[in-house]
Parts: sequence; structure tokens; C-alpha cells
Amino acid sequence: MDASARGRRPNQRLFDGRLEKRLATSVPVYLASLADPRDRERTVTENVSPHGARVISKRSWRSGEKVFITPLTGEFPQVGNVIYCMPVGERFCVGVEFPTRGQ
Repeated sequence: MDASARGRRPNQRLFDGRLEKRLATSVPVYLASLADPRDRERTVTENVSPHGARVISKRSWRSGEKVFITPLTGEFPQVGNVIYCMPVGERFCVGVEFPTRGQ
């Protein structure tokens, strides 16, 4: 076992620090602020996991802001917390964390 692998669990990934796999997939969704859910934006995800998603947005979001993400497939909306918002060209990449069950 090399030095970089010692102290790490066998299933822990080396580079990204995540134990869960994120699926790089473009899912059409509506994104809206919990404060004003009727003012929603039609957009897409860049990746998703059971615990969060990275969403493309036309506007900047504040860290800690509560959002609704509703898949256009008609599934139930998911409430999440904005973790980060990074400008990328004329758009923003928004990291959203979903609350774990039981919280």
C-alpha cells in the first residue's frame, strides 16, 4: 500500500473528496427561490446525486438561499440550499445541497 492510500477508506475516491458518485447528466428543471416560487427559471442540471445537484442559472444566487428544483418530468419539487454560485461566462453554476432525510 502506498503512502497516499494509507488512512483512506477503500471506497474513498482519490481526487474529488466525495464518497458519493455524481451523475453528469442534463436534466431539464425549474429553479425557483423558496421566497418567490412563482418566479421560476427553466434550466438544466450539470450533474446530480442523491444529496445535491449542480444547476446552470441565468442569475446569481446567495449561499444559504433556499431553492425549489422541480424536474420537468412532473416529479415532486425538491427543496435545497445553495452552497455556492460561480460565474461561468454569462451564466452561473449553482451548487445545491438537498437536506438529508430525518433533518
